[in-house]
Amino acid sequence: MKIVVLDGYTLNPGDLTWDGLEALGDLTVYDRTVFDRSNDDLIIERIGDAEIVFTNKTPLPREVLRKAPNVKYIGVLATGYNVVDIEAAKEFGITVTNIPTYGTDSVAQMV
Repeated sequence: MKIVVLDGYTLNPGDLTWDGLEALGDLTVYDRTVFDRSNDDLIIERIGDAEIVFTNKTPLPREVLRKAPNVKYIGVLATGYNVVDIEAAKEFGITVTNIPTYGTDSVAQMV
């Protein structure tokens, strides 16, 4: 199974390991993936034939999902879904999850 992390630095600036994901398959981690609305080629190239994609900040619009036919799962490593075209993901049979309670306790403590 091929797994791609599109913006690894925002998730792991170097103090953690990717061992858990590496145990699941062929893992490729990109520190940053720049999004250019006029050109999705970099994102499409990096996703390649991956079945699993993790993102935090890199948007995955319909055009990208259409050109990534092997993707079956997108993990949004954030509280929202705003970086993924959810309707397109449903249409293409891609499961999308997020981390809705990430930071809930910390935010409550700040208030």
